[in-house]
Amino acid sequence: MSTILDFRDVELYYDHVYALKGVSLHVEEGETVALIGANGAGKSSILRAITGLAKIERGEIHYRGSRIDGTKPSELVRYGIAMVPEGRRVFPYMSVKDNLLMGALTRTDKKEIAATLEMVLGRFPRLKERYGQAAGTLSGGEQQMMVIGRALMSKPRLLLLDEPSLGIAPKLVQDIARSIVAINRDEKVSVLLVEQNSRMALRISHRAYALATGSVVLSGPSAELRDDDRVRAAYLGGEV
Repeated sequence: MSTILDFRDVELYYDHVYALKGVSLHVEEGETVALIGANGAGKSSILRAITGLAKIERGEIHYRGSRIDGTKPSELVRYGIAMVPEGRRVFPYMSVKDNLLMGALTRTDKKEIAATLEMVLGRFPRLKERYGQAAGTLSGGEQQMMVIGRALMSKPRLLLLDEPSLGIAPKLVQDIARSIVAINRDEKVSVLLVEQNSRMALRISHRAYALATGSVVLSGPSAELRDDDRVRAAYLGGEV
């Protein structure tokens, strides 16, 4: 495997307060990597740094061997990086179809766009059922499926997911978890997953980093972290 994302010794501040303190992590081609931790631990700040939504003070971020910190967010989409932000952010008065097609704005290959759309609708059958419906009338879980589908329409090599299970009914959380596994496995998309549902995140990822107050405190294969007493106590509520 080759490294698709290399995040090296990154420091990030908000109003002179540390958000990230010398954080290093990497994602290999074909991996799903989870970032777990409490609110304020720095998980979403890592995604903001990668996408250029927050300017780093020190360190470097490399994507497929090229340094990208300082790159405009719009350019990163063309490079093959797509982000699904926390809170879904749909276009509520536009149809499901048009919301999905917004994700393909950087593409001109009409036949390939149509093929990607078919893939997305096959991956999320609920979206096909509601294809002409206004996005604002969907449930929270359906909207989350739609924004993941919208990100896939850009045909990314690296998918960044920020809290995809937040505020979603448990049954749909399972559906979304299964879809993340399938996207990684079948579409060969590498995934960096930020998730407060640590149990789900460790179940569907290959490796994970546990963060606290802007620093990585534990990292390793997800299966090993699930069995680590420190992770159970701090992130899994002490349960086995």
